[in-house]
Amino acid sequence: MFEIVTVGALTAFLTAVGNGAAGEMGKQVLVSTGALVRRTLGREESVPVGSAGWEVLARQLHARLSQDQQQSGEWAQLLRTMPGTAVLLEPGIGLPPASRNFTDRKRVLKQLTREAMRPAEGRPRAALLYGPPGIGTTAVALYWGNDQRARYPDGQFYVDLRDAAPDNGPGPSAVLLRLLLKMGVDRAEVPPTEAGREDLYRRLTADRRMLVVIDHASTVAQVRNLVPAAPEVFLLVIASGPAFALEAERIPVPQLGDRDAVKMLKKVAGPETVALVKPQLPALLGHCAGNAFALKAAAMRLLAEDPPSSEVEEGPAWGSPVHGMTEVACHSLGPETARLCRLAAVGGWPAFDADLAGAAADIAPQEATRMLVEAVDAQLVEPLHEGRYRFRPEVRRRLADAAGPAHGIAECAAAVSRVLDFLLHRALHAAHAALPQSWRVEPAPVEGTPLEDETAGMEALRIEAPNLIRAVSVAHEYGHVDTVLRLARVLWPLQLKAGYWDEVLPALRIATRCADQHHADSRTASALEFQLGHCLGELRLWEEADQATRRAIAGERAAGHVLGEASSVELLGLLLLSRWQYTAAFERFVEAERLYRGITMEQDVAADLPRALALVERHQGRALRGLGRLEESRLRLESARDFFVRQGEMYNQGRVLTDLAETLCDAGDNGAALARISEAERLLAPEGATPHLEYLARLRHRCEATE
Repeated sequence: MFEIVTVGALTAFLTAVGNGAAGEMGKQVLVSTGALVRRTLGREESVPVGSAGWEVLARQLHARLSQDQQQSGEWAQLLRTMPGTAVLLEPGIGLPPASRNFTDRKRVLKQLTREAMRPAEGRPRAALLYGPPGIGTTAVALYWGNDQRARYPDGQFYVDLRDAAPDNGPGPSAVLLRLLLKMGVDRAEVPPTEAGREDLYRRLTADRRMLVVIDHASTVAQVRNLVPAAPEVFLLVIASGPAFALEAERIPVPQLGDRDAVKMLKKVAGPETVALVKPQLPALLGHCAGNAFALKAAAMRLLAEDPPSSEVEEGPAWGSPVHGMTEVACHSLGPETARLCRLAAVGGWPAFDADLAGAAADIAPQEATRMLVEAVDAQLVEPLHEGRYRFRPEVRRRLADAAGPAHGIAECAAAVSRVLDFLLHRALHAAHAALPQSWRVEPAPVEGTPLEDETAGMEALRIEAPNLIRAVSVAHEYGHVDTVLRLARVLWPLQLKAGYWDEVLPALRIATRCADQHHADSRTASALEFQLGHCLGELRLWEEADQATRRAIAGERAAGHVLGEASSVELLGLLLLSRWQYTAAFERFVEAERLYRGITMEQDVAADLPRALALVERHQGRALRGLGRLEESRLRLESARDFFVRQGEMYNQGRVLTDLAETLCDAGDNGAALARISEAERLLAPEGATPHLEYLARLRHRCEATE
């Protein structure tokens, strides 16, 4: 029976492939689809750009398939096994707990409830809570949300953007990434493109009843594509500052009135404590100006039996209640503790531990730990998990602004330099442990304690990633060129093994520009261009990736670094392969092989050359499959497989066996293809490679259907 594949079905499938999952299996789907496109059209066709391009390709394919029963059946089978709805929503952990000291806000709570319960009538449910820093916008959202759990049985999802760099938050694609991860999507299944991520978000929220809270949003662009289409999904955006032009119900959070401010003081400090300072209450309330954070900080000082200072009695002396209470807290602490807080705030670090704070203040970690406990009690610092801390954004700004006048510009610059050196030293140990054999990672420093294994190295890098990414821009701002470049290079394990492409991309852009200005012909500059090209390619920003990789090739060639040149040529081949340019990709893989074979032990550390040659042989086999040269493809893939068998590398064996099964399936040898699939499944099951195993299951289904 002649099975008709419609233009609509083809368009949906191809668009899903173009916006599909990131990682190895996302690229596998893309490359394999390109091979079938070439075989169907009888010519090489580059990956389309945008939804219109995918629709044009679908119409071209449909015209051919309407005349070819066998190929139409092959496409129909492929469409049936496409994992378009494989990703499932997980309810997650919900919202953070609400404050026990929440006071008043009845009007704001009613406005939120009204927006959540009104008839949808085709209008998205969305609200923008806004108000000055410290006024209590987050507290309102969490108090209301935690009281609405029954209304949202499919989950409540909270994303806090406050750990971004102080001057600019994450872009819309990065915000979508964070939200999808909160929704239980595995990082490897998150699409690399913004369009793909938004599509996945829409599919996960369709017909759901759920609450999405985005805290510390700073621009409308960050959240515009999160406005829900599903009538029972409520988007709640929190802005610490003025409102922006989001299509949502705008709800200002006002300052607390004096009566409610006193209630809050009593909740935190206790009625008896507040009664003891009744004569000072008018001045205290005037200084706090109805700001919830300032009131809580004042109450904590009262609990510590610290009477109101003269600054409080005289009224506001700073631009905001948060600034005022920050200064009051600093005065209440010892001068060394206040100094530590100010110097630790200068770099704008997303989070820090006692070691980092100690480096900033040039004191021992044990002493820093004691001071941080005092700072927590004074409300200058918030404790996190596992001995880490952070500042509220407005508190950090005030502390950083005060650091220069209090301690001098030279001391502030020295504090930043000490932290940068500390982070680089810590990261070098972690990166070396994570990739102990990689020439792209510096050797670990002689000083310090080495991490025990690759797992420990990757975990240390994940924990410190926000600080390391921030450190690149800080080092650039302070003119530490060598530190910029070295910090960016230690990010390589994060992008290679953890898929932190969105996170590291801004740092790599800074580092490559810096290298171009100061070290244009150095091997370091070429290595950074390679990292940038790899990162851009994973995010399917093809043109930029191509340009960066070609700069890496030229730089490595000029430096006479053959290993770096070969690796960069191989990366260019992989970029071309993902763009369905199989002829050019094969040529680059052949060139990479020639370069690898020309390396001698005297030229570079060549102990891993046999493995590099096996990998490039595998890539040649994949490109040859795309060209329809199936017998040549089979021979190269079998040679690569044999190498990994000898080495005992189960995961790479499984990857090559998957490629080999697809080649055999294309050649019509379904029995042999099924045997290779079984081998791959046996090897990959202990590795926990779930996406790969799911891909093999779909490939098995196609082979069995055509056997």
